[in-house]
Amino acid sequence: MEERHAVVAGAGIGGLTAAIALYRRGWHVTVCERSPEPPITGAGIGLAPNALRALDAIGVDAVRATGSAIPATMGVRRSAGQWLTRAGTAEMAARYGIAPIAVPRPAFTAALAAALPPGTVRYGTAVTAVDDAEGRPTVRTASGPDLPADLVVAADGINSPLRRAYFPSHPGLNYIGETAWRALVDAPDLRVPAMSETWGRGQRFGVTPLSDGRYYLYATAVVPAGTRSADPRAELRDRFGTWHDPIPALLDRVGRLAPADVLQNDLYDLAAPLPRLHHGRIAWLGDAAHAMAPNLGQGGCQAIEDAVVLAHLLPTGNGTDDRTDTTGATGKGSVPAALAAYTAARRDRTDAVRVRARRVGRLGALRHPLAAAARDLAVRATPTRLALRGMDDLFNGFRLPG
Repeated sequence: MEERHAVVAGAGIGGLTAAIALYRRGWHVTVCERSPEPPITGAGIGLAPNALRALDAIGVDAVRATGSAIPATMGVRRSAGQWLTRAGTAEMAARYGIAPIAVPRPAFTAALAAALPPGTVRYGTAVTAVDDAEGRPTVRTASGPDLPADLVVAADGINSPLRRAYFPSHPGLNYIGETAWRALVDAPDLRVPAMSETWGRGQRFGVTPLSDGRYYLYATAVVPAGTRSADPRAELRDRFGTWHDPIPALLDRVGRLAPADVLQNDLYDLAAPLPRLHHGRIAWLGDAAHAMAPNLGQGGCQAIEDAVVLAHLLPTGNGTDDRTDTTGATGKGSVPAALAAYTAARRDRTDAVRVRARRVGRLGALRHPLAAAARDLAVRATPTRLALRGMDDLFNGFRLPG
C-alpha cells in the first residue's frame, strides 16, 4: 500500500488546518507557501464556537495552543459609546457549549504549523500550476522540483491563481466598497474587557482584547478602491480620534507603531459562488473557494470547517489505490468521489455565509444619517436572546458528514 501524498497550496489558517487533518488521517503532506517566512505582524482573529468544534474534531486545542483570550462581553456600540447590543460570553457558552475566543493570527498560524512534522511547510515556494488534475496531479512550483500528488488543496487565498486557472469564466472578486485597517497594539494598562465593534456613518472600529495585554484593532471606511493616505496612523486618528473611550487611547498606541505595522486592504468578496469546490483531484477551501466580507467574523472559521470536513471525507492516507476503487465510502473510497461529496457538504453553507456577510456589511456601512439612525434603533430594540438566536445557524452549523 502506497502512502498518499497531498500538496497544500497556502500556509494560512485553512491550509494549515487541512494539512493537520490530513496528516492525522495518515497522509504525507507538503505545504507550499509563497511568502518567504511565517507572518510576524498584523492581525488577530476571532474563533467562533463552530470553528472551535471543528478544531476539536481533529484534536487541536486552540486555547491551549495560543493562550487565547475569552472576552467578558461582545457587542456593538455607537460612536458616542452607547451599546446597541451586548451579550456576555458566559451566556454564549451556555447556549453554544463553548465560548468564542480571540487569538493573534501570527501566534495561531505558528501553533498550527508546529503541529506538523518538521519540513512539512516550505516557505518561499509558490505553486504556479497543477498539471493533469484529473489523473495524478503534478504540482509545479516557482522555486523547486515538481511534486506529484494524489490530492491538491488550493488554499491559496482570495486571489487564488488556481481558482482563476480552473474557473476562467467565473466573474472573480467584487469590491464591497470599503477599505480596512488592522493592527496589533500593546496596551495592558487599559484593561478593556469587551470585544466591541462601533458603528458610525460609513465607518466602523473594532476592539478585540488578547490574552497577552495586546489588542487587535480594525477599522473600515467607505471609500473608492485604492484610496491610500501617506500615513495610515494619522488617517485613523483623523477618522476615529473623537469616538468613545478607549478608542482615542488605543489610537495613541497605534501612533507608536511603524507605518508598515498598520495593514490596509480593500475589502472584496467572491462575486458569485463557484460552480463546485473541486476539479478532478483539486479541492478549494477558505478564501480561495468562497472569499467573504469580514463582517460576521466567519472567513477563517469557515476555512477551518472546510479543512476538517474535507479530510473527514477523504480516504485514509495508507489505503488501497483509489484509482480503481469508486465506492465513495468515507475512509476507503476514491479521492474524486470524496471531493464531490466535499462540494455537496460545503458549497451551500459557505455561500449562504458569504451572502449574509455582505448584507451585514451593508448595514454597518450606511452613511445617510436617517438610515444609520433607523439601523441603530432596530439593533437596540432587538432582545439579546433573539440576537443570539440569529447566530444559531452559524455557531451550531458545523457537522461532520455521516
